Amino acid sequence: MMIRRFSPIRQAQRGVAMLEALIAVVLLGIGLVGTLALQVNSQAALSEAAMRSEATIAANELIGVMSTDLDNLDDYALAEDDEPGERVEEWHAALADRLPNAAVEIMVTPAADTERTAVVIVIGWRRSEESQQNTHRIVTYLARST
Repeated sequence: MMIRRFSPIRQAQRGVAMLEALIAVVLLGIGLVGTLALQVNSQAALSEAAMRSEATIAANELIGVMSTDLDNLDDYALAEDDEPGERVEEWHAALADRLPNAAVEIMVTPAADTERTAVVIVIGWRRSEESQQNTHRIVTYLARST
């Protein structure tokens, strides 16, 4: 029987491939965890953007309705925790369907010494109970055309 003897240099390198493979697996794991975190953050940002779009669309819809009903603008005012009035009720229900747990405030203020009326619509929401409060505010002026 012949006994193999390895040179000292070769003997010092035994197991290096295993160590390199383990390091590669650890680095791959770190990269995959980072990719997963980016995916979760991008999904949350996409959800926030969708909710902000819904708030913008809803506010613009209400402004469109208000611009065709200039004689009754005061009826559209709504304090944050109040029940919506008759003119806002249908819009408010549609908003609640699109943006759950939305808090709405509508301020209607005639501008002094002009025919314009300032309309401020503030829509607030939370994506989840743990998330921060988001607010979308739209300010516009409505006036009769001459």
